[in-house]
Amino acid sequence: MKEMFDVLNENGEFTNKVVSREICHKEGLWHRATVVFIINSNNEVLLQKRSSIKKMWPNLWDITAGGHVLDSEFGYQSVIRETKEELGLDIDLSDLLFIGSTTSSNIKGDINDNHFNEYFIVNKDIDITKLILQEEEVQDIRWFNKEEVIERIHDNYNELTTKTGCWEYLERYLKSIEK
Repeated sequence: MKEMFDVLNENGEFTNKVVSREICHKEGLWHRATVVFIINSNNEVLLQKRSSIKKMWPNLWDITAGGHVLDSEFGYQSVIRETKEELGLDIDLSDLLFIGSTTSSNIKGDINDNHFNEYFIVNKDIDITKLILQEEEVQDIRWFNKEEVIERIHDNYNELTTKTGCWEYLERYLKSIEK
């Protein structure tokens, strides 16, 4: 099934155009993406290690789950769908805490990826041995304590993707729960 995205203008407004992932990335059109971080009762963050076959950021630790928002989909629907696809984990709207949004632009090879990103937190204890990983997306998952995540962010994103906006929001959230 070909993924189709709503095209946005530079202000994040809908243009009433819907195009394929390939066209969005080839032409650098603005579209939406979502991110979720799952945090357990020990304040550990569940991260996924991206598959070695990914075009962007292969073999690096990344968000818990997330991806593109399909046409006519809301961000919360995307993050629920992506979490199920990537980890085999069911979450619902009542699990989600919206913590912010940013824009991002990433270029690698023939991919010109311009996103309006939405960031969510899920506070949930999960037995990761029961998760079913989507092999073409995820090669591993692991709980990281919050200090290690923050240290990696400050160490030039050591073994993490360089999705700066999502890491900055995660760090702010982790520091806010200390208070």
